[in-house]
Amino acid sequence: MNFSERIINFNKEHRLISHVLFWLLLLLIQLSSSSYYNSDQVPFRNNLIGDGTNLVAQIPAAYILAYFIVPRLFYKQRYLEAVVYFILSSYVICALSRIEVIYVEEPFYGRKHEANETFTEILTNILKLIYVYFFRIFSVAFIFMFLKLLKDQLIIQKRALSLEKEKAEAELKLLKTQLNPHFLFNTLNNIYSLSLAQSPATSASIGRLSEILDHILYRCNGLYVKLSDEVVLLNNYIGLEKLRYDERLTVNFKTEIGHDIEIAPLLLLSIVENAFKHGAGNDIGNPVIDIQLKVDGDFFNFKASNSFSTKQTTDKANPIGLSNLKNQLDLIYPQNHQLAISQTGGIFTVSLTIDLKSGRQ
Repeated sequence: MNFSERIINFNKEHRLISHVLFWLLLLLIQLSSSSYYNSDQVPFRNNLIGDGTNLVAQIPAAYILAYFIVPRLFYKQRYLEAVVYFILSSYVICALSRIEVIYVEEPFYGRKHEANETFTEILTNILKLIYVYFFRIFSVAFIFMFLKLLKDQLIIQKRALSLEKEKAEAELKLLKTQLNPHFLFNTLNNIYSLSLAQSPATSASIGRLSEILDHILYRCNGLYVKLSDEVVLLNNYIGLEKLRYDERLTVNFKTEIGHDIEIAPLLLLSIVENAFKHGAGNDIGNPVIDIQLKVDGDFFNFKASNSFSTKQTTDKANPIGLSNLKNQLDLIYPQNHQLAISQTGGIFTVSLTIDLKSGRQ
């Protein structure tokens, strides 16, 4: 938490205290300034009274400007009303401040006001109200308003970032709930087919499925998981599918991992699942699936190729899994990934490259 966030949190939790501290700090600054410029010519008591009475006028000016005129009139595009209220409030505050100085503050110092300083002259001498009182009072009010607007803007930005993060997390969870039933539907169909044939591979298939579900349900709750765990997941999935297709299917899975890294979960499973569904899942003789995984410095590369029937329609070659994959990549690795999908000579290829260094900043 940075310094500005600490101040905002303190203001939120201790609103009255923070405002009192602000005005006390301002009073100390004004006293220091008065003492510096007046040196020993003016007693400290007089400076305290003068700066204190200034504060009495500055406080209502600041709150009227920052909490009424700007948010309730100016922000709502009621510009004429804002100008009218500003002029009227400025005039009233400056006039009352001058009355207070002439009839309260100066007599306390032992000074008598001049005969021409009547109520009529006080209320009609606009130039003096502006040059002597307005700038002294509203300079502080404008600073107070600026600080409040800055605080409000920081709160809005923080809230927007929080909402954006929550939205992204919600979308990601939704995408995962779309992926998992899609995967389970295909896998349970495979096991059902094995059970109908009373295949001895049925129990092995259930065991592999159990390990896959353990990974998905209990290890994929975070934004990232270890790549080694994802490799185990892929091996279990590949083994599960190979039990179904026996020797008819050829799967080549090659990995080059110099060091373990962290990656978003289930992305690779979407690609491999697509390769099996649209490669091995169609009657194309002896299907071949090639999978390559490589970690090269700060770059992660993954490529899956599968043979497919050229009679397949374009719609079937662009399944739900890959659509979800694109959405997840946009959420987790925006501007830091490259996803290429191609179909050439009966080979469907999906290539994924992720800049891990930029992706985790």
